[in-house]
Amino acid sequence: MKRDYYFYNDGTIRRKDNTITFINSDEESRNLPIENMGNLYVMSEMSLNTSLINLLSQYGIVVHFFNYYSFYTGSFYPREKLVSGNIIVKQVEHYQDNEKRMGIAQALIDAASYNIYRNLRYYNGRGKDVKMEMADIENLRKNIAGTIGIKELMGYEGNIRKIYYSAWDKIIDQDINFTKRVKNPPDNMINTLISFVNTLVYTKVLGEIYQTQLNPTISYLHEPGTRRFSLSLDIAEIFKPLIADRLIFSLLNRNQITEKSFAKNLNYLHLTKEASKTIVSELDAKLQTTIKHRELDKSVSYQYLIRLECYKMIKHLLGEKEYEAFKIWW
Repeated sequence: MKRDYYFYNDGTIRRKDNTITFINSDEESRNLPIENMGNLYVMSEMSLNTSLINLLSQYGIVVHFFNYYSFYTGSFYPREKLVSGNIIVKQVEHYQDNEKRMGIAQALIDAASYNIYRNLRYYNGRGKDVKMEMADIENLRKNIAGTIGIKELMGYEGNIRKIYYSAWDKIIDQDINFTKRVKNPPDNMINTLISFVNTLVYTKVLGEIYQTQLNPTISYLHEPGTRRFSLSLDIAEIFKPLIADRLIFSLLNRNQITEKSFAKNLNYLHLTKEASKTIVSELDAKLQTTIKHRELDKSVSYQYLIRLECYKMIKHLLGEKEYEAFKIWW
């Protein structure tokens, strides 16, 4: 498994022959092995040059950039090497045909909402009374297969998440007073935390899509648009309950993240550097967690489950096997 690198200190990343060197503001340098490099995350002020970009492109390394407030600003997505005109044609065909598009979009929301339900069931079994929310979500899930348009489907998804978030006060042991999801910008520490972790999952999915023949700009649940990789948003939906939400519950219930992890004078909009480091460290550890895959009959990591999801979608597009989005089975 390749390793992702996170840069929290200001400095310069340069190409040195055929490897990469990071030089911090004190002129201390560190060589990084490019052969086993996964994604790069730039969370600080950094100088790069075209020589480095060319090397990163050569090795297919995706670079994600975040601003001072830990908000995602964009990714350097190298020229694709695993190009397939056939897959692109099939992706577009499944987007333009409403029945085919709805089939994939419904599978995504069905799986995402099921994984949400499983999270609630997990915590209900550990003394958190969320039976009412579980029942309400189950009732809404029954309508997913009957939706005829993306807007209607997204409406059910929004209502399911609204109920789900209403249960977070019960699941999280800290006094969080979380009433609703607010983005752009987040309005409290929980919304800031959700935005940051969800963005990290989005970038992890994007990194896995790059390793396949899928085009990340052609999507089914989210509308394809400019300046975003919407297929990454689609696939991230089904993994957020397993990876992002469970990580957030764990960080808060173990008091690894508290109010002190945010800049209070910015309405908790800004995570401290230490808190951000804790989150990415715990996230990477979680992604390396392995489970026994019941179909492959071997252990796979959470991160590789994301790659498998891309492969499953490719098989569906090619007509080899109907797409069944990932659902928690353990």
